[in-house]
Amino acid sequence: MAETNPEYALSGEQIEHFLEHGWLKLSDCFTREQADELQSTMWTRLGMDKNDMSTWHTERTNMPFFHQFPVSSFAPRAWSGICSLLGGASRVDTNASTWKDGFIVNLGTPEGHHKVIPPQSLPGWHVDGDFFVHYLDSPEQALLVIPLWSDIPQNGGGTMICPAAIPIVAQHLYSHPEGVSPRMTPGVTVEEQGLGWFNELAKSMPDEAFVEATGVVGDVYLLHPLMLHSASNNQLRHIRVITNPPVSVKEPFSFDREDEGEYSIVERKTLRALGKERLPGWKATGERKKIVPERVRLQEEMKRMEAERLAKVKGVGEECMRVREAGVIDGVA
Repeated sequence: MAETNPEYALSGEQIEHFLEHGWLKLSDCFTREQADELQSTMWTRLGMDKNDMSTWHTERTNMPFFHQFPVSSFAPRAWSGICSLLGGASRVDTNASTWKDGFIVNLGTPEGHHKVIPPQSLPGWHVDGDFFVHYLDSPEQALLVIPLWSDIPQNGGGTMICPAAIPIVAQHLYSHPEGVSPRMTPGVTVEEQGLGWFNELAKSMPDEAFVEATGVVGDVYLLHPLMLHSASNNQLRHIRVITNPPVSVKEPFSFDREDEGEYSIVERKTLRALGKERLPGWKATGERKKIVPERVRLQEEMKRMEAERLAKVKGVGEECMRVREAGVIDGVA
């Protein structure tokens, strides 16, 4: 596991912000040039024209990935922040050490152009982790990370988050050590269910409870794993591109450490959300199970279609090069 750069260590102010609000925004984690290179084939993969809105046939697309790259060298500031929040690089699972080009693209819709949709009315509220049975100490989703691959102004489709809901989600998991489904149903039900539990929670929140994850290319949001969040309406129809790389820890979180200094910042935030200093005796009583979500099958099919588009463009490009080299179309710009 790559070590962190001391130059990018979180400040006391940043740590306190995370403990208070459950999220942190880091700037200048990577450059526009890095982002542009990774997105060079994105529109071909989507089967859309960047400059022709009439081809934007899908509002939001969760793309599969073709390439992955180490976070520690690509975005060392983000990597340092991730490790700092989770108690050091030694606790972070190896899956967190790479990011991928599985972009999440939000282009909005003609119907939603300039339309205000209150956060409470968004239909997609959830907590991440559709691939495992949830417990308060689940290691599979240890942090929610959102790198910004495009500029995202206010009302431009940024992820909507609800920090005020963290205590409620934490209390629900604390009260159900037997485990809950990814949709928060107690009893380790693994079947796909609707988002009713999350959406009802969001509806109960006041306007000031919500934050829109806006920013510029190179910004990275680090969010508590129990952060309630949702895609929002891209009123401006500016191109919005993010990813959501998973981060897990090697061992379940611990909320009963003898040495308080051993608590990670994420663990401290969970305890603060519960109004506790430690949880003696609490432990997960159910079986830790993996779940294969429907999105995996869908993304496999999407990847096949994207590969076909890329191969087609590559074939056309190679044929044009052969023609150009033969001198047939010299001088064509």
